[in-house]
Amino acid sequence: MRFLVDECTGPAVAKWLKAEGHEVFSVFDEAKGIGDDEVLAIAVAEERILLTNDKDFGEMIFREKREHRGVVFLRLSDERSINKVAVLKQVLDNYSDRLSDRFITATETKIRFT
Repeated sequence: MRFLVDECTGPAVAKWLKAEGHEVFSVFDEAKGIGDDEVLAIAVAEERILLTNDKDFGEMIFREKREHRGVVFLRLSDERSINKVAVLKQVLDNYSDRLSDRFITATETKIRFT
């Protein structure tokens, strides 16, 4: 799968995804400091699913009706990288076929598709 890992989600998540064989653009590693508009534009142009823990993308998708190729919003109480990876692993293991063009909110205990 093709992912864009937002800067706030961090390089550990990007590194794990690469190790799992996914194609990854890491904002932290490759374009540090770019704004949310540019992050979303890259994800759309390169047909990547955006992984983020920045709630601003929800505003962009739902209120502004912005185009996207899929967003996984990690809404976690434990923001450590190890927890982000664990939750993302559950998402990919169970729902990888349902991520494209969907907005998914993932917590430690549930996954919501909107």
